[in-house]
Amino acid sequence: MKNKIIFITGSTDGIGKACAHKFASAGARLILNGRNPEKLQALKQELTEKYAVEVFPLLFDVRDRNAATQAIESLPTEWQFIDILINNAGLVLGVDKEHEGNLDDWEIVIDTNIKGLLTVTRLVVPGMVGRGRGHIINIGSIAGDAAYPGGSIYCATKSAVKALSDGLRIDLVNTPLRVTNIKPGLVETHFSITRFHGDKAKADAVYKGLKPLTGEDIAETIFFAASAPEHVQIAEVLIMPVNQATATITYKNNNH
Repeated sequence: MKNKIIFITGSTDGIGKACAHKFASAGARLILNGRNPEKLQALKQELTEKYAVEVFPLLFDVRDRNAATQAIESLPTEWQFIDILINNAGLVLGVDKEHEGNLDDWEIVIDTNIKGLLTVTRLVVPGMVGRGRGHIINIGSIAGDAAYPGGSIYCATKSAVKALSDGLRIDLVNTPLRVTNIKPGLVETHFSITRFHGDKAKADAVYKGLKPLTGEDIAETIFFAASAPEHVQIAEVLIMPVNQATATITYKNNNH
């Protein structure tokens, strides 16, 4: 992985940040995307000091197609040869029923999870095809396998990530490029706090009574897929805590 260029969207928190640390520890060069300039700069400083790697911060919101296009097209020549794209930027807002939900929240979720992923893919993958090498790793979810109460819009977006991953794999079948869809179950990151609009107590309750996955667990799985021999394509990985069986079936021991 040394000196390979890894482009991570949504890199300043959770799974994205864990991926940045994991790939930096292996000597990769990192293009880190985020919306918060202070967090991006702090992460760059942290990684360069800890691992002595090159980091290129790329400030834009994946929902803004013009900003994404301008940012990616402005990459210096030496940063344009992206080896691995990790489409990690994503979120969920609220637990409303489909007939009662907030249309503004839905727009943010759909524009981030689907259209943002498509925008960055469209901007990066043609270069990979031209160079004859590359790996696209999309962060899907167990939520993409089946709908659950209060999550139909989010589940729909992650079903779309599966379909888009499968479709891209089909479109690239005559190339050396690889496409992987990582589908986590319960992962304790800032994700639930965002879902509950900053209510940490509600977010903590989601994981109470079981040991959830961490961003680092997912980063290890992503790194494993990226490190497979070039003829090996790990198409899809569903990863859950031991006490989770489906998106809705878990065992919680609330006595501990």
